[in-house]
Amino acid sequence: MPPLNTSHPSPVTFSLMGIPGLEHLHVWIGIPFCSMYVVAVVGNVTILAVVRAERSLHEPMFLFLCMLSVTDLVLSTSTLPRMLCLFWLGAHDIAFAACLAQMFFIHSFTAMESGFFLAMAIDRYVAICHPLRHATILTHTHITIMGIIVVVRGVAFFSPHPILLRQLPYCRTRIIAHTYCEFMAVVKLACMDTGATKRYSLSMASIIGSCDAVLIAASYAFILHSVFHLPSREASFKALGTCGSHVCVILVFYSTAGFSIFTHRFGKNIPAHIHIFIANMYLLVPPFLNPIVYGVRTKKIREHVLGAIRAKAA
Repeated sequence: MPPLNTSHPSPVTFSLMGIPGLEHLHVWIGIPFCSMYVVAVVGNVTILAVVRAERSLHEPMFLFLCMLSVTDLVLSTSTLPRMLCLFWLGAHDIAFAACLAQMFFIHSFTAMESGFFLAMAIDRYVAICHPLRHATILTHTHITIMGIIVVVRGVAFFSPHPILLRQLPYCRTRIIAHTYCEFMAVVKLACMDTGATKRYSLSMASIIGSCDAVLIAASYAFILHSVFHLPSREASFKALGTCGSHVCVILVFYSTAGFSIFTHRFGKNIPAHIHIFIANMYLLVPPFLNPIVYGVRTKKIREHVLGAIRAKAA
């Protein structure tokens, strides 16, 4: 850990640039971003309320879905309101402590999102490949332990990020060329060699993302193998439809997150506005899509919500 350089104290504030080259479009870009955030908040809060109210939904699939919804709410709320203030109000300045806190929430909860995707893939694998043992394998105790492991992993691996950045000397510009306090965007402002710090961040993100992605792919490979051996073609199509929508959401998350990670390592020639725009997508799109795919397409949740709407309209 680099020693504190007292000749270059940490800045009081940083200034977020936004999307370089697209500053004149910030107001218009904020409109779809805000719409996605509203859908994400309403959808995820609805899922949490429905599962809490309906005891028949206290099953592994829906409990993991609630964990994912909480993660989505924290992830989107830690970035979108501040981003919209930048786009619509021109509020570029962000306090150094607030910047570090935002960074911690973004990176740790992104890791949690990946972990809960893996937990849900494991649940689908057990439910489809070992249906008779599903209730005994995924008990409430095991679900709680899996949730704790995912949370602790995200916090443990990414807590060093703000600690490392707090101790770096900043003698260059305080302008962050991004829409939020991304670790790699902030570390570039330090006036010392930060190669080891950058390698730590990229290696942690790569290891967690690649391990989760490989295990999810393996789970769905076993699921597809079992689905194609189901005696009923209707059951096969139903299982494929459910898994297909889940896989689409997972692919969006890992493709955008992976693009952002590898751009830092290899994509020196990629325009900054493309990199930053896609970096925003992996924070916005999954929280927006998850309630639609996992909520609207889930019959029990859909029926409960429609029943509540009819009861209020009557």
